[in-house]
Amino acid sequence: MSLEFLEGSLTMAGILLALAFPRTGAAQFQAIERFFAAIALRRRMSILLVGLSAIVLRVALLPLLPAPLPFTPNDFSFLLSADTFLHGRLTNPTPALWMHFETIHVTMLPTYNSMYFPAVGLLLAASKIVFGHPWFGLLGVAALMCAAICWMLQAWVPPQWALLGGLLAVVHLGVFSYWVNSYTGGGSIAALGGALILGALPRMLRVIRVQHLMLMATGIILVGFTRPYEGTLLCVPVLARLVVWLKQGRDVPSRGVLLRTSALPLALVVGAVYWLGYYDYRNFGNPTTLPYTVDRATYAIAPYFIWQKPRPEPHYRHESIREFYEDEARQFYPASSAGVFLKGRLLMAVGEVRFFCGLALLPVLLGLPLAVLDRRIRVLSVLLLILLLGFVPAGYVIPHYLAPFTAVMYGIGIQGMRHLRVWRRDGGAPGLSLLRMSILICAVIAILRPFDKFLGMPVRGPQSSDWNFTWYGPDHFGTERADMERRLGELPGKQLVLVHYAKSHLPLNEWVYNSADIDTSKVIWAHDMGPADNLDLIHAYANREVWIVDPDQAPVGLAPYTSAARSSPRVVESTLKGAGSVAGVERQ
Repeated sequence: MSLEFLEGSLTMAGILLALAFPRTGAAQFQAIERFFAAIALRRRMSILLVGLSAIVLRVALLPLLPAPLPFTPNDFSFLLSADTFLHGRLTNPTPALWMHFETIHVTMLPTYNSMYFPAVGLLLAASKIVFGHPWFGLLGVAALMCAAICWMLQAWVPPQWALLGGLLAVVHLGVFSYWVNSYTGGGSIAALGGALILGALPRMLRVIRVQHLMLMATGIILVGFTRPYEGTLLCVPVLARLVVWLKQGRDVPSRGVLLRTSALPLALVVGAVYWLGYYDYRNFGNPTTLPYTVDRATYAIAPYFIWQKPRPEPHYRHESIREFYEDEARQFYPASSAGVFLKGRLLMAVGEVRFFCGLALLPVLLGLPLAVLDRRIRVLSVLLLILLLGFVPAGYVIPHYLAPFTAVMYGIGIQGMRHLRVWRRDGGAPGLSLLRMSILICAVIAILRPFDKFLGMPVRGPQSSDWNFTWYGPDHFGTERADMERRLGELPGKQLVLVHYAKSHLPLNEWVYNSADIDTSKVIWAHDMGPADNLDLIHAYANREVWIVDPDQAPVGLAPYTSAARSSPRVVESTLKGAGSVAGVERQ
């Protein structure tokens, strides 16, 4: 049994109970609703409650769900970006013998750095400086995201519904999802940016204030520094709506007032664009060459959109990297085939619903048709349509790709709940009962989630394609590599680890990741490229003990580098535990 199966079973039972006995638990639900309605009337307290709830709940779960370890290529790439900033640099020089250090989502030429936009790296670096650990910054941004969703909803729906939306964001996104339980934190940052933009918009349509313009400018920068394509899909219609209001709206401020109030926000956006251009110049030699571009051109086969032709397969020096990009291409090609195009889009939509909605909230979709036609949230409905059209030609979509539109989905979802709540049949209110049951089941699954292993329902491992499409998020993955690096780091002297993969290796289980300054690292990870090529690397790092590791063995194989060990590495426990005894290393 899985958590998702349990959630689905409880949802089916809840639907039957709500339809057959709509008055079940009515008195208890009403008491809870009155309590939260009283809090919701104090808008600032509601926002604070939502943000603090995300932090308190996640910190309280640390004994069961510790701070995450990096376990995906995205994680290691973002941590490399953070380490680069911590070294006081925007990028790093290409290391000597860089072919041994090639890895997924890391650019080696013209400079050595993460392939991603810099927002997550900046956040992780700042968190390391302030809190001593990069993850706490992600937790803080996740809490801000949930609070911003509540603030955004207060401008679109009544306050009690805004509080409900914020609390659902805490459970679904701020505590368990991979947005906060991995270092792929761009989802929370982009969702925070989208919520600031959409919370500022209706407030600005009532009265122009500098603080709302500043919040919108901040939101534009956040989505631009994380998900620029999706951010453009969001920002252009929002700015167009503002232009229409300025031309046709009543009580529009004078040109002088507009100039005074917009000067600082515009300067903030322009300054951010200038800085990003400088960052791109230092990384790629050209201010208009954006992140992703060089790395994708170097390694990827699949293009971004289905109308684009696949790239010729490049020369891969490492089988694990080739497997990763060929697997990516295999996922892309069905999307570009007319015969299975609709099926692919449907499966894509199902995956996103699983993440943002979950099975417990599926009954809420009954109110979706009325919500999207509701003139009170017409702007949000138009934005949702733009999002759908924008992703029709996309080869593949992962939940954090949609992050700038998170507040759009919450706004429409909450409005759908409001319509479902007033649905009546035969003198009863099954819609209200359905809504209550859905929220109750969300709470039950959230309470059970930290005990998934004890319940015999563990979240699927990092090699599964499912863990990042459910709101349950990942478990404490990445322990094997982290433990190996810790143990090697405790040995005297510096270490060089050659990573040897089995033929059955899964490409997402990549171990070759290094810090920004490879040469001074305590432990260096490199690909096993065969005795002749390895010899050059071993000579270059002659002051290091050399090991070979096989992550595909159970347990993970590790041995001093010799010809025999290279063919079948095994863990050498006495060597790892000894204070200074290291077996000899063959260097011919």
